[in-house]
Formats: sequence, structure tokens, C-alpha cells
Amino acid sequence: MTFSETNLNELNLPSYIHQAVLDPHISTELLKLKCDEAKELNFSGFCIHSNQIATARKRLGPSGETKLISVIAFPFGSIPTMIKKHEAEWAAEKGAEEIDLVPNFSALTQNNSEIFAEEIAIICEVGLPTRVILDCNNLSITKLNLAINASIEAGAIGLQTGNGFGRSITINDVNQVKNLVKERCEIKAVGGIKTFEKAIELLNGGANSLGTSFGPELIKELKNYRQ
Repeated sequence: MTFSETNLNELNLPSYIHQAVLDPHISTELLKLKCDEAKELNFSGFCIHSNQIATARKRLGPSGETKLISVIAFPFGSIPTMIKKHEAEWAAEKGAEEIDLVPNFSALTQNNSEIFAEEIAIICEVGLPTRVILDCNNLSITKLNLAINASIEAGAIGLQTGNGFGRSITINDVNQVKNLVKERCEIKAVGGIKTFEKAIELLNGGANSLGTSFGPELIKELKNYRQ
């Protein structure tokens, strides 16, 4: 569905939001409050570092509407594959329900799609739905296409446009990924999504979910719009 001023009352915005809580300096108490907030607002995802999964799982309670997502090898992915696998297994053991993986960009740079895909397949074998975090800001169209095809073939259920560093994502970025994906997997838009207007633009552009640390603010904006 394309959302316009005439049908925004039908928009279930929380179902598109993956609330990101990736500040390495966050206190345990604040993390718990963020969990409560995500659960209360019915966000579809709550994305954190693997070492916080156990705390978040206990706070969120049993598996529900808000899926607990662990980033793996975040933010740059520059660690050995087996360490990524161990991190993914740790996250799964502690209660993660999905994974957002930073892949082997070094292999991609060297045009070694087999090694790039093999690592993703190894992480997918852990058994959790896995998205691959791309780096659209720094990939040529050729490398982006290579990464997308390799990720899908390796078993990824979705692709994330970036790690949130650098410039904000644009609708052109989403359109580019959408054209290459060709409806073969989900697209998660990430990067500077701080306003309701931006969120709607990206959803209309083809994003299936939004990774943002401003989820509650977006919900507040939507409520104000409807009043």
C-alpha cells in the first residue's frame, strides 16, 4: 500500500519500526525502559548488541509482537567468520529471534562473491532469520548488485541499507536497492530516519521496515497528524 494524506489513518506504523538501541554507553536501567517502550508501542523489532540480548529478553518477556534482533559484527564486520558465528549462536542462545549481520566487505571489494556468500550462509545456518547489513553509501552499483544477489542466494531473508553511519538514507537509495532486489527479499531502510515525513517517504519508496532510534518520536508525530 502507498500511504497518502487520505489513508494515513490506516497506517500501522509500529509494525514497520525496528527500534534501534545501539549506544554502547547505555545503562542497564535505560535499556530496560527502552524495552518497555518498544513493547508498549508494539514495534515489530527491537535491535540491540548481542551482549544485551539476555537483559532485553527477560524484560520483553516471551516472544511476542516485538521481535528481539541482535546485530552481529556491528558496525563494520571486520572480524573472522567463526567469531561472527559464535556471536550469532550466543545471541540465539540468549533469546534473539532475528539477526542483522554485517558481512565480509573485504571479500566483496576483492570481487570474491563466493567467500562473501559463504559467510552469510554459515550465519544463516544458526537458524535465525538473517538480514545482511549493506553499505549503500560506499558501494558502487556493481558491488551492490553483487552483494544483493550473493546475500539472497546464501539465505538472507532481508537486506538493510546501511549501518546508520554517514549520510541519511534517501528514497533514491531505497529505489536502487528495490530495483536490484526484484521482490526477492525484504528491505530495511536505515540512516537518519528522524521524522514521520521521512518514514512515509521511505515506506512509499519500497522499504518493508525502518531501522531507527526515533521510533517513539515517529509515533508521536503520527498521532499529532491524526488529531
